[in-house]
Amino acid sequence: MEILKKYIRDIPDFPKKGVIFKDITTLLKDKKMFTKVISALAKKYKPMGIEKVVAVEARGFIFGAALSHALKAGFVPVRKEKKLPHKTIKETYKLEYGTDVVEIHADALEKGEKVIVIDDLLATGGTLCAACQLVKKLKADIVEVVTIIELSYLGGRKKLKKYNYNSLVVY
Repeated sequence: MEILKKYIRDIPDFPKKGVIFKDITTLLKDKKMFTKVISALAKKYKPMGIEKVVAVEARGFIFGAALSHALKAGFVPVRKEKKLPHKTIKETYKLEYGTDVVEIHADALEKGEKVIVIDDLLATGGTLCAACQLVKKLKADIVEVVTIIELSYLGGRKKLKKYNYNSLVVY
């Protein structure tokens, strides 16, 4: 879906100098293109019997919620530490300078459930890999990990090598 690049805006020096932020709000505001993205994902995953869509905070929620609706599947959020109200399990992962933590409700998934893990963008892969570890701790089956955008030059795909991974557009 190379056409998506036309709908993704570059914001230089955001959130800090030297970074070129891939802004998806331009994609989201275009009702035809946003619908096309969700429809394409739903067409691919519907035959696979997906039971839950696990989405990573925050922009992953946008695509995850829409996709779970299209698939008639449950929606499961993965959030930063201490943002979920019930009993959680957590996964710590490395950042460039330090660590971060993501959590999922301990009762969010059942053993053997077929899930997709989705986020808007794959950069270095730390957050998505941590989300996958949470899914595995709950013994659900990851059918595929999917992002809208992959920044291939940051090498995040390597961290996800034990999963089926798909992105719609690669930079």
